[in-house]
Amino acid sequence: APESLMQALEDLDYLAALDDDGNLSEVGIIMSEFPLDPQLAKALIASCEFDCVEEMVSLAAMLTASPCFVPLSTPLEEAVALRRRALLHPNGDHFTLINIFNAFQQRECGQGLGGWQPGWCRKHGLCAEALRLAGTVRAELLEVMRRIELPVSPPAFGSDANALNIQRALISGYFLKVARDIDGSGNYVMLTHKHVAHLAPACGYLLRPPPRRLPPWVLYHEFTISQDNCLRVVSEIQPQMLVELAPQYYLSNLPPSEGRDLLMELREKVVAAEEAPAEAE
Repeated sequence: APESLMQALEDLDYLAALDDDGNLSEVGIIMSEFPLDPQLAKALIASCEFDCVEEMVSLAAMLTASPCFVPLSTPLEEAVALRRRALLHPNGDHFTLINIFNAFQQRECGQGLGGWQPGWCRKHGLCAEALRLAGTVRAELLEVMRRIELPVSPPAFGSDANALNIQRALISGYFLKVARDIDGSGNYVMLTHKHVAHLAPACGYLLRPPPRRLPPWVLYHEFTISQDNCLRVVSEIQPQMLVELAPQYYLSNLPPSEGRDLLMELREKVVAAEEAPAEAE
């Protein structure tokens, strides 16, 4: 539909993938080298700037490959759920996917020539085939990065600085997919079109033992209105970081909402702080 095409072009413009004439920009040309959706490609490119390439390329592979979680059967559900809970990362679902990929790779590499034993995946309710596919996709993405001579930073997963850098890279590509909990009970309003959605049942924030804390602001990978009106693959972000990394004209063009007002207030504070040193001089 014409509306969908116009929305896609507008999104590409926000992602800096188009120049003033509507052609692919330099960033857009690099994005087009990757077999990824534009937002994920932009996040992967941003990871070069924020020194978290190893983690983002693993995440991109996990988001592109088949889902790694196997539906739990009733008799074993509780035991598997407990083991799976141990893999949850406090920073959100994106980090959990990196956690799972790293854990799988360590165990697969540790098997040597004897082949990988599927017991670990079975115990955690994970699909070994999907995780192997993610490994293949990851290798292909790294090959693209080497071919176009993008820098690949060393792994640093687990450090606070690395966690912030992953969040920065994600926001650089996914600022179009941010939602805010309007009442503290899990009713998330998506900033771009004010639709109210909820976290998917498999979201890590809902799987944690009580007392659960739902994040006030989240970045999400996808939204499915046709099935269950849920946000999938969700991680907490700080609105301050969104204000710093999202294009100013994107924030200004958001439909009126309390969330937009909060972001514009933050933006004014950032601008005032940037202007203060200049006035002092």
